[in-house]
Amino acid sequence: MSTSAAHDAPDTDDRALPAQRVLQRLILPREASPDIVPLYIEQEDARSGAVGSSFGLGSGSDTVKESTSTTAARRGVPQVDVTELSHRHAVTIPATTMRSFGTYFNAFPASYWRRWTPVRKIRLVVRTTGPGQLVVNRSSARGTIQRHTSRPVRGDGEQVFELPLTAFGDGGWYWFDAYAGAEDLTILGAEWTADADLARTEGTFAISMTTMNKVEYCLDNIRTLADDPELRSMLDVMYVVDQGSDRLRDHPEELDPLQEQMGDQLHIIEQGNIGGSGGFSRGMYEAATAGSATYVVNCDDDIVIEPESLVRLRTFADFATRPTIVGAHMFDLNNRSVLHTFGERVDPWRIQPALASEDAVLGHDLASAPLRSTPWLHRRADVDYNGWWMCLIPTETVRAIGLSLPVFIKWDDAEYGLRAKKAGYPTVSLPGAGVWHMSWTDKDDLVGWQAYFHERNRIITALLHSPYPRGGRVVKESQFMDVKHLISMQYYTEAGRLMAQHDVLAGPDALHPVIGTKLPQIREMASGFDDAAAKKDQDQYPEIRIVKPPRKGRPFSQPHRIMLPAWTAKTLVKQLVAPTKDSAAENPEAAIAHQDAKWWRLAAYDSALVSNAEGTQVSWYKRSPQQVREMLTAAIGTHAELYRRWPELQQAYREAAGRITSFEAWEQTFVANPAPQREQDRADTDRPDAGGPAA
Repeated sequence: MSTSAAHDAPDTDDRALPAQRVLQRLILPREASPDIVPLYIEQEDARSGAVGSSFGLGSGSDTVKESTSTTAARRGVPQVDVTELSHRHAVTIPATTMRSFGTYFNAFPASYWRRWTPVRKIRLVVRTTGPGQLVVNRSSARGTIQRHTSRPVRGDGEQVFELPLTAFGDGGWYWFDAYAGAEDLTILGAEWTADADLARTEGTFAISMTTMNKVEYCLDNIRTLADDPELRSMLDVMYVVDQGSDRLRDHPEELDPLQEQMGDQLHIIEQGNIGGSGGFSRGMYEAATAGSATYVVNCDDDIVIEPESLVRLRTFADFATRPTIVGAHMFDLNNRSVLHTFGERVDPWRIQPALASEDAVLGHDLASAPLRSTPWLHRRADVDYNGWWMCLIPTETVRAIGLSLPVFIKWDDAEYGLRAKKAGYPTVSLPGAGVWHMSWTDKDDLVGWQAYFHERNRIITALLHSPYPRGGRVVKESQFMDVKHLISMQYYTEAGRLMAQHDVLAGPDALHPVIGTKLPQIREMASGFDDAAAKKDQDQYPEIRIVKPPRKGRPFSQPHRIMLPAWTAKTLVKQLVAPTKDSAAENPEAAIAHQDAKWWRLAAYDSALVSNAEGTQVSWYKRSPQQVREMLTAAIGTHAELYRRWPELQQAYREAAGRITSFEAWEQTFVANPAPQREQDRADTDRPDAGGPAA
């Protein structure tokens, strides 16, 4: 881009500038913790994250390469001294050094504003004191870094840069770097702005936060809102839907001051445990029926909020060309520079979550591989949905398409995004808006009681949204998963999956009546299965003994695809027919770490000790040919019926979707699932927020 004098000369007549609205402003961490500093500010220059062809390669021959500043090369590079970060919107840069704001929270996601809003030019305003230089950079969708313009600064001043958005069709960011001269340079503040009249509205938001026995997390998040006057000015009501046994109001010493501080802006609602879909639906219902909030923000209780994220979600939604769901990204609470995912879609053939970009990485560490040097982060990720760890939804959308499916947990956010998309309400996962949440990459919710909800809700989502006859690959993959669980001796998990398949066949109108009772029913089944029983330590089980190690002691490996049918047939014959060794019932044959507990390994044993994903418990898996025969027969039957009845079930679920997600259906469910009464609750029975929907 040009760096002509016309770009370098500061604007002098502020009266000629049209009314502006801040889209994004420079922020620094509220707590100067070293693990999150790289998300806000960096102290070294960056090489371009991608290089193009310039030596005679034809069209289509360009290659994309990782920057020379690779993850390995950046390990050990000193980060910004946290003692510099004592202000939220200002920072002093030591003499003769540089600081870059080409970071997750401070780069401007230009391609998203170009794609989803009418904004076609923006203004960067930077206030400084001291000598130095400001350099405005931009990137392409391929991650190539280009200097847009530069400008020397001295003394006290305000620099205004006019920046076009015409060239960000597929991706790209703007950011600025600051270089201090012979003396310190202080950035007093910076804002990215646009013409205010381009916004459709200046909305307010309600918050729908569902909590379940995570009191301290929840109180901390209420406190974040209560102590922020700017957020309070945008907040309509914060609805906290308490579905736990350890309730917020059991902690009056902490809750009461917050309630007094927030007044009518904090509404605690107690109801029975009807899962995330029930909790979020309650908050969405309250926000949409009150009629005073433009948006409702669904968010988990166990998150750490970057407060600016709420401002940015609301601002982007205000400017969006049409009503749009706007979601925040999720960072790992225990490894806080790690971005869980940059955007998600639903694979239509498999009805499985997938990354929005083919070259994206799940669990990307921005401290090791920063934004400026990571090419795939510069391509815009267009998504199908955003997780409800934090997701803003226009109340107009809620009134138009209804509330969540009554599915307790799993797939509620993805299905809602698909449903909204069909109705003309897109979803945007907005860079620069993020929260920290406990990652589930170290968990395995496909095993145990949650397997029921994964299986049932995935099939329901396929019935509602799959564009392929009989759901594409869903039924076939479901049958494969049944076989894998059976040969892995995971009979409790398989019992839940079989129940899920039967419940899908029961039809859509069975969902609301069981939403509050299904989880206790699933957990009650656990007592009948060895693999569901767990102890804290391996030493609490008999000693490991095995006469003949499988595979002659050779390492295990996954069967090759070509050999898989024969391997599966042989393994199933053993599982169905071969009796278990008597010794395996007395002593486990192996101790297997969770990450090694693959189906092709577990299938080699008659019994084994298997640790859970969190490393807190150990279960004794025991092979049972009778269980395999009974469950495999049942699974073949349910899948045959699913396949045969798919067109009929698809029509039934699609016809019922509007009815079972309606306000009226959920009102009945809220009333049917009040908070359980306790002795200390007796005096509060008549409180309006103790049970069903508020009047």
